[in-house]
Amino acid sequence: MTAADLARSAATDSRPPEGIDDTARSLWLAKAGKWHEAHDLCQTLSDERAGAWIHAWLHREEGDFGNAAYWYARAGKPAPANRADLAAEWQQIATALLG
Repeated sequence: MTAADLARSAATDSRPPEGIDDTARSLWLAKAGKWHEAHDLCQTLSDERAGAWIHAWLHREEGDFGNAAYWYARAGKPAPANRADLAAEWQQIATALLG
């Protein structure tokens, strides 16, 4: 599943697609606006850096930039500017993590 496919599903479907892994599910939940579910799931991912990157994005989305910066550091990623486009960053993360 591509990032574009996942984004389309998150915009139109009430549930994540069947058969996707937890990384894709966490990204789907984040894109679908299911913040708490995405937040809980990203913390359980076996790829801790991937989970930390999604976690960072979620905290930036909620406006908690200090917490987001911590999670970007855990992910080994630079924190974007506070006003950086969230949708573009979600696309970047999804593209990188979905391969």
